[in-house]
Amino acid sequence: MSIFNDLKSSLEEAVEIHQGDKAAARVTRFEIADVKSIRHNLQVSQADFAKALGTSVDTIKSWESRRRTPTGLAVKVLATIKENPNFYKALSAH
Repeated sequence: MSIFNDLKSSLEEAVEIHQGDKAAARVTRFEIADVKSIRHNLQVSQADFAKALGTSVDTIKSWESRRRTPTGLAVKVLATIKENPNFYKALSAH
């Protein structure tokens, strides 16, 4: 099958799922991280946490006050840090 046909088939399937005509084969959901709790458990400042995650202190503050929620890769990184605090140490070392 060509890449075009693969993409076309995938898009058609996505439309069917979106319209409710077909159930998704797999759904991955991540719990909304309690950023403040994660950071406090690591005993690091908002500035250090932001630097390690490659984001701004304002973003960390927004996440901690729940004005905004982490999305995309940030959700996965925070879940990994929560389960394995040593991952944060590796991030902050770079």
